[in-house]
Amino acid sequence: MCGIVGYVGRRQAVGILIDGLQRLEYRGYDSAGIVVLNGHGLACEKRTGKIADLEAGIRRGALPGRTGLGHTRWATHGVVNTANAHPHFSCDRKIAVVHNGIIENHAELREELERTHQFRSGTDTEVIPHLIEVLYKEAGGDILRAVNLAVEKLRGSLAIGVIHADHPNCISVARINCPLVLGLGEGENFLASDIPALLPYTRRIVPLEENEIAAIDPSGVRIFDRKLNPRSRRPLEIKWNAETAAKDGYPHFMAQEIAVQGDSVEAEIEAWDRGVQNVAIPRDVDRVAVVGCGTAWHAGLVAKVALEELAGIPVDVGFASEVRYGDHPFGKRTLTLAISQSGETADTLASVRAAREAGSTVLALTNTQGSTLAREADQVICMHSGPEVGVAATKTYTSQLVNILFLALHLGRARGTLSQERLDELVREARKLPAQARKILRQDTLIRNCARKFQEGYGFMFIGRRYNLPTAYEGALKMKEITYFPAEAYGAGEMKHGPLALVDHRMVCVAVAPRGRATEKMVSNIEEVRARGGHIISVATEGDRAVAGVSDQVFEIPACEEMFSPILAVLPLQLLAYHRAVGLDRDVDRPRNLAKSVTVE
Repeated sequence: MCGIVGYVGRRQAVGILIDGLQRLEYRGYDSAGIVVLNGHGLACEKRTGKIADLEAGIRRGALPGRTGLGHTRWATHGVVNTANAHPHFSCDRKIAVVHNGIIENHAELREELERTHQFRSGTDTEVIPHLIEVLYKEAGGDILRAVNLAVEKLRGSLAIGVIHADHPNCISVARINCPLVLGLGEGENFLASDIPALLPYTRRIVPLEENEIAAIDPSGVRIFDRKLNPRSRRPLEIKWNAETAAKDGYPHFMAQEIAVQGDSVEAEIEAWDRGVQNVAIPRDVDRVAVVGCGTAWHAGLVAKVALEELAGIPVDVGFASEVRYGDHPFGKRTLTLAISQSGETADTLASVRAAREAGSTVLALTNTQGSTLAREADQVICMHSGPEVGVAATKTYTSQLVNILFLALHLGRARGTLSQERLDELVREARKLPAQARKILRQDTLIRNCARKFQEGYGFMFIGRRYNLPTAYEGALKMKEITYFPAEAYGAGEMKHGPLALVDHRMVCVAVAPRGRATEKMVSNIEEVRARGGHIISVATEGDRAVAGVSDQVFEIPACEEMFSPILAVLPLQLLAYHRAVGLDRDVDRPRNLAKSVTVE
């Protein structure tokens, strides 16, 4: 889940590398490093902490050079310290490597290499430069061939960038199960883990495909398969720009991304209105399998309720991290819906490959044009929420929900389980959602004051039913991610089967209870918590006196069709977690131990 950026060209590399790393800091931020190649060889600066700490160190000792690599780390092997920060070097200090992924056979390779090489870190990555150093001689001084030979000996996942002091205008790269994109310029070219790092410099992007290697120099990029056969590919033209992700005056990216959800929801609805999302489902599909991780899994739970209700089709929802190791539900008559904001989630991609092997049609829902998931799926629903910088998903979750619910409408109509009249009625109701979302977000002050009241010393429990059981899960996840305090989520009907034991006067129960099929039952479940001394915060439909009467605090949402309520009900929960985290002085955009794009298992 680390961030990689590389540059070769006519300009000084350091400024471009630092800028690229700052745009990739969401991928990892416990340490960072830069290496550049100049007339004196390889010059390096590494620091623990944020990119700003690295930048400050470089100012004290400038690093001139027109070829370079940068890296921001999310630790897997080895503690967080300067020695374990990337880049890592060969013994002769001629080879530098940055790496995203996990080398599963690093221990056995290290044991063999330690006989003749000195290791300076506790990382799995350091075997790579030492291995390339050995194989460089075997490859007759051909650095790209040496990299390819090294990759053949590595097991696991990797995206690597390599520079060699004897090849001053070249970066060698390789990709297995981790994303890498190449950026095309004029007299200069680029490398990165993700597209946003390159947008200030180029819009012409070439995603590296699985099991490809490449050589980058100022004149262009050369791509090869693992047998060193050349490959060619037309670059993508990226339409959105880096400024789309600006904070726009908000104190945090997360605050900005919460605030724009009226616009992002509207963009998703307009895409379906214009026919942009033209999804064709095979007629013989009789089951749907949904795979995702984290927030995407919660969106999948909403998909289950909607697809079963509106399309009359059974749905299995699985953690991608578990599905890939179990007796999977995929088959020729199964539609596999794979949900991933980044389109690079390793477990989700592995599940997709298992689905394709079983003959399943794969439909991807992703926010990232040109991602691995988008390229490997049979069809793609591409979200229109724009780049999301905050690690905790907000606007991408509501965008996922809009697309999932419209997919359910589309499939219901195609299967004849939803009449045209009812479809038109639901679409009319959906068009109200952007204005309704903006109205909810105007409760920011009310929610902030509530968050302050329960800032410290309280446990949080979230409960919901049907469409809003996933909302409870998502609310709890947001609270955990950015406050670092435990938060649990349960089906409200399950409270009496164990979780009520947690309730006392230090417990805050957040009940997601908008008007729907199970509202009366929700009121009864709230009463169970209230009778045991718990504090009640409810998300309820405007004017619902029954819910308000058993609650200490109510965040109201406008009346809507029950199927659309998860889009609205999650908004106050995002704000509640955000304001509690800010009050606790947390880094809400970059919570500890987490990264935005989870590209390792």
